[in-house]
Amino acid sequence: MLQTELRTLRQVRAPEGFAGRVLAAVGLVERYALVETPIGGVYVAWNEHGISAVMPSASESAFRRRFAERFERPAERGELPATLRRVIESGDAAEARRLRYDLRVCSEFETAVLRKALEIPRGQVRPYGWIAREIGRPKAVRAVGSALAKNPVPLLIPCHRVVRSDGTLGEYALGAPQKVTLLKGEGLDVARFEREGRAGIRFHGSATTKIFCLPSCSDMRRAKAQNVRTFRSEGEARDAGYRPCKHCRPVAA
Repeated sequence: MLQTELRTLRQVRAPEGFAGRVLAAVGLVERYALVETPIGGVYVAWNEHGISAVMPSASESAFRRRFAERFERPAERGELPATLRRVIESGDAAEARRLRYDLRVCSEFETAVLRKALEIPRGQVRPYGWIAREIGRPKAVRAVGSALAKNPVPLLIPCHRVVRSDGTLGEYALGAPQKVTLLKGEGLDVARFEREGRAGIRFHGSATTKIFCLPSCSDMRRAKAQNVRTFRSEGEARDAGYRPCKHCRPVAA
């Protein structure tokens, strides 16, 4: 009798959505929500470990499919926490640094790159080489670019604030036009930045403080136009009697 009853269990179908609810209860299912941003709607996924994905997608079904393919786990619609929504919509860099991120899909090197990118203030940019140097891998510039291209949580971990060392903006995982839109929205004078990049200008200096910075450093924004000096290299700045900024750290200490 018991054996017969056990065999019949195979014929019982679980209620629709039951498996997903069970997985969600033990923390194995992501929650996601659609959020409007300066570059359009994006899907944001999170779990008990933190924010795991930020993805633009043509449709909700396409997002669910892409998410499952990349992370090998399902995702279900949820209610985005108010704090997270506020940070995404405001782009507040300090708030973004305080959020928790689920970077389990990233290698140790990739995680180091992304954590360093989190330090770049809103409205400022840093070269790929700056990140490589800051994490103790000065020769890994190309690898830094690859790590940023695989960033699972763009916008929040701001890979759009990382640019080429030649003064051009470079590529972006969500598209070069979107990178321009985001940086302009944060207050970066993109036209001036690219114009100076083409002219070979790599640093700005203040004639009053005798400090030189990366061009987008907030310290330079406070300098009066008549006191700003431009330099093509670290050597040129040092020869003129300038020392590197301690905030943007334009060169190695």
